[in-house]
Amino acid sequence: MYELNPNLREFWRTRKPYKLLKGGRFSGKTHDAAGMAAFLARNYSVRFLCMRQFQNRISDSVYTVIKEKIEAAGWSDEFKIGVSSIEHKVTGSEFLFYGMARNLNDIKGTEGVNVCWIEEGEGLTAAQWEVIDPTIRACGSETWILWNPDTVTDFVQTKLPKLLGDDCIQRHINYDENPFLSETARRKAERLKSVDVESYNHIYLGIPTNDDDSALIKRSWIESAVNAHEVLGVDMSGVNNSALDVADLGKDENAQAFTDGLILKDVKKWKGKTTGDIYATTQNAFDNCLEFGVYSFLYDADGLGAGVRGDARNINNDRKSEGLQAIEVSAFHGSGEVVDKDSYFIDPVGDSKGIVNGKFFSNYKAQSWWSLRERFRKTHQAVTGVAEYDIDELISIDKDCSFIEELKEELARPKKKKGSPKLTIDKAPDDQPSPNLADAVMMVYAPKEKASVGFLDMDW
Repeated sequence: MYELNPNLREFWRTRKPYKLLKGGRFSGKTHDAAGMAAFLARNYSVRFLCMRQFQNRISDSVYTVIKEKIEAAGWSDEFKIGVSSIEHKVTGSEFLFYGMARNLNDIKGTEGVNVCWIEEGEGLTAAQWEVIDPTIRACGSETWILWNPDTVTDFVQTKLPKLLGDDCIQRHINYDENPFLSETARRKAERLKSVDVESYNHIYLGIPTNDDDSALIKRSWIESAVNAHEVLGVDMSGVNNSALDVADLGKDENAQAFTDGLILKDVKKWKGKTTGDIYATTQNAFDNCLEFGVYSFLYDADGLGAGVRGDARNINNDRKSEGLQAIEVSAFHGSGEVVDKDSYFIDPVGDSKGIVNGKFFSNYKAQSWWSLRERFRKTHQAVTGVAEYDIDELISIDKDCSFIEELKEELARPKKKKGSPKLTIDKAPDDQPSPNLADAVMMVYAPKEKASVGFLDMDW
């Protein structure tokens, strides 16, 4: 019989429907889970659903490590080990192996699962979880999720533990708690520690990184923008503005952003009373503007938001009849043409090669997201002392802004869409929810004039 890690004994013995096990490399998480799974399969009738994000071959799954544990324990004769399946001849326990990204519908139809084991859980998305979690409904069933922390914005890192609450046990384990670690592996970890502490902390101590290299706006840039006006000691206040992102169908929420000059003062979000209740959404946006002393706002005019214009006109007519000041409402067409389309676009990395805005950006929304990106990048450089910029090129987020942690996560979510001839923004990669709060912020800072942030007109 092989040994399990004694440091994880209480973790496996705890009766909770969800077991979350994370940590750095060499911590032995997968080997311990495989050993526990083989033990349970031998002694009880258990149906295991073993998943990872991508599985092109059975060797990509945890099949191999489970097989190794069975052989190490001397139980090979008790199991029927096929090319892509493992079953116990007496208990009837079986292991199923799936890739989540391409087999989600097949997983949805799986019945009678007692243990759902998700390997490499850092890639798990909210949309996948909404399919997987209801599938695991057998009495006394458990879901095991194992992962090496990647970024602080990962669903499994930030939102999932809050969703599960007291129904889950979470354990962080690193290589220093692995009694079976080889001396060679230990030396590799210590070697990296001596030359690159940051990489060591991430790889071997499982500390998630702030920045996702594929993200349009890096998390570290966003953090630098919090109260940047106070950090830099500059006056960034000015005209108050607002922008409204209208909820789409389903679980989407309305979101509204409010600025004092270049300072993002606050954001609000709310659900409509009914799907497509645009009048109530518009009225609520008016009320929010009055609360903040704002007398104009942009609204997302693509999709359901198109109805805001007519409803705003009716609300303003009622206000005028009562002798009240009207609130100016302007449409934001993200699918529309870019501004200053014939001006040359300057990419700080130098990838644009002197092409004009109209040929670089796919639409106004992509241009606006890039403009917001540039504000955060320049603010980060200004705060960290790398470079100096005009105040008009920066952004600051008030430290008391509502939903600030959620907003940070949303701002760091969009990525450049791959394979597009022009820059296109993927706001909700990996089936994540639409970033409504961030969309409202993007609109309120959208470029409106020549030589806006990130776009320079040059004599070429």
